[in-house]
Amino acid sequence: MPRVKRSTNRRDSRRKTLALAKGYFLTKSKLYRAAQEAVEKALRYAYVGRRRKKRDFRRLFILRINAGCRQNGLSYSKFIGGLKKAGLDLNRKILADLAANEPAAFASLVEKAKLAQA
Repeated sequence: MPRVKRSTNRRDSRRKTLALAKGYFLTKSKLYRAAQEAVEKALRYAYVGRRRKKRDFRRLFILRINAGCRQNGLSYSKFIGGLKKAGLDLNRKILADLAANEPAAFASLVEKAKLAQA
């Protein structure tokens, strides 16, 4: 079999993996095989986490909106339904911010939703 000269590819690849594993515990930051496994797992978690973050923030927004609605005597679902009927197209991020920081403005939105429901 002919000899294969790998140049710097192998070393570069290993250095890159070990650089990604910098700061990991014990052998995971020192030995290539352990580092490779740890980095692959970390990258999988990172990929999943980027998608989870969107779900988690939506849940947080809904919690905040629901709390603001309950203070004004309306449930979350009826509030969202009322806004749709009233033709107000605000996303949940904006609504959550209003519920947390501008209670008066949010209360006026709740009143519009109540009127649209009736």
